Amino acid sequence: MDIGDDRDQLTVQRQNGVALWRQIADRIRTSIANGEYDEAGKVPAEFVLAAQFGVNRHTVRSALQALAQEGIVRSVQGRGTLIMRKERINFPISKRTRFSQGVGDQAREKQSVLLRSAVEEASTEVAARLKIAVGSQVVRMETLGKADKRPVSRATSWFPADRFGGIAEAYEKTGSITAAYREQGLTDYIRETTEVTAVHAENADLADLALSPGAIVLVARALNTDMDGVPVQFSITRFPADIVQLTIET
Repeated sequence: MDIGDDRDQLTVQRQNGVALWRQIADRIRTSIANGEYDEAGKVPAEFVLAAQFGVNRHTVRSALQALAQEGIVRSVQGRGTLIMRKERINFPISKRTRFSQGVGDQAREKQSVLLRSAVEEASTEVAARLKIAVGSQVVRMETLGKADKRPVSRATSWFPADRFGGIAEAYEKTGSITAAYREQGLTDYIRETTEVTAVHAENADLADLALSPGAIVLVARALNTDMDGVPVQFSITRFPADIVQLTIET
């Protein structure tokens, strides 16, 4: 691909509050994910990238070093910067979205871990999503999903406490939202809505998802309901964009 032909795509913003090296790392990461360098198996040379982005080689080098820390590229003397092929997990979003079923046979080992939990008052957003009064008691759970010991999702979920007061304990025991629901008397549930955006990783993402500064995460805001349409869970789940791709199924 001759990316020199698409100058607008490579423009970096010098006064938008995001470091130039981070913007460049984002663009290179996206190009790798889109397969734009597959023919060569490596990213263009530093001097080529510097010319394309209109920056010095030191800035490009900082971007490539960040990508190397993420395990996306590897610098080999005499060969350039090689792309470390990482197959992304395809995670389907459907009416019956489940973590273990979504990962399926794409990983030999699947694990869901409870990081922390608490009972708190529902915020304005949580109350609106769950259709309860602001200040009502909710159970908040923060969980980490792993595939072959690699972190692939970090979620914060809220449940109405009057109906699911023991769900955190049930989840910690079973490692499954579906199994925890059953212990709380809910035998089935469906995904009502999912909203997906892409943002830079926050500090908590860097720690829990083992990412480097500048990494992109996909953020899915989701609402689950019981079979009568009553909200049972509002979640905000964050996925590493270079590891997971979300597929909306209809």
